[in-house]
Amino acid sequence: MGLTSNKVLALAVVLGVVLFVATVWLWPRLARRNWRAVLARVGLLLATQLALFAAVGLAANKSFLFYGSWADLFGQEQELGVVVDHSAGGRDVKVVGRQQLDVPGGSRPAVGGQIQKIVVSGAKSGITSPAYVYLPPEYFQPAYAKATFPASVVLTGYPGTAENLLKGLKYPRTAFQQVKDGKMRPMILVMMRPTVAPPRDTECVDIPGGPKTETFFAQDLPSAVSATYRVGTKPRNWGFMGNSTGGYCALKIVLHHPERYVAGAGLSAYYKAAEDVTTGDLFHGDDRARKRANLLWSLDHRPRGASSFLVTSSKEGEGNLKGTLAFIDKVKAPARVSSIMLDSGGHNFNTWNREIPPALVWMSGRLSAS
Repeated sequence: MGLTSNKVLALAVVLGVVLFVATVWLWPRLARRNWRAVLARVGLLLATQLALFAAVGLAANKSFLFYGSWADLFGQEQELGVVVDHSAGGRDVKVVGRQQLDVPGGSRPAVGGQIQKIVVSGAKSGITSPAYVYLPPEYFQPAYAKATFPASVVLTGYPGTAENLLKGLKYPRTAFQQVKDGKMRPMILVMMRPTVAPPRDTECVDIPGGPKTETFFAQDLPSAVSATYRVGTKPRNWGFMGNSTGGYCALKIVLHHPERYVAGAGLSAYYKAAEDVTTGDLFHGDDRARKRANLLWSLDHRPRGASSFLVTSSKEGEGNLKGTLAFIDKVKAPARVSSIMLDSGGHNFNTWNREIPPALVWMSGRLSAS
């Protein structure tokens, strides 16, 4: 029985109820003051509490999909995902800090690269947001002094922090190692959270009356970064990737803005804008805007660009499998779609850390430096 199955949850609930009833029923018999009775009372109390905690934990996991399987829960699922192609035929950036990678020789940028903390001010959107920029070692090496580099925006989920991309998901360290192993070319990463108007979850939508989050990511951010770093301004120079809400944003921005981004990767993405207490009223009654924010609808009704998409899910444990398969089916030429399908996984860092290395390699292969 799988970790997220109804049978496992029901078994935990029944066990908790049985132990509770047994504790109440047997308590008078165990009221003696000898060590056997004391141990029996302690054992019953601990077993009942553990069963109740297990039931609550399983219910929460079923709702939020933190772990998709027993192997995922106990960290036994470590095999990397495999990309499978489904081919259809004034400066707006201010650097406010620098840090090194924890790699041998990392104190020298030409050896370990550098992470810069920046603040991006959007000229068209009016949004100002912090971000981290990973510059690979080659960026500082004399042989690459006049070279431009491809870049990818990387977003967390909601309400994650940009620091999660550095520490929990280890994007810079992974990119560094993938280049060192000869699996990908050097690439600049622009890492941030999608919550550019905190605490509101704007779902990367231009909300009537503001904030204009889509404008920020589609226009302001790549323009500002290209004006500050050696990154080209053509679509083939730019990619977009993320997990969860960040994955939805990545696919959406690339789908609607092929003039800015050529490739988008959504890890555990969903395919239409969430509308709940965290988002507020995103569309103000505009049904056309709501439909546009539905990626499956957009694939059927909007012009197709020559974009590349990567989507990920798991055969067991992820709630986006049906939507992911539908997305793959709807992508038609001249666009292309690839996927990573794990046997089991969940909506968590362990799963994404298995998908990020091949996703970075995939992204590198879709972008051009010139």
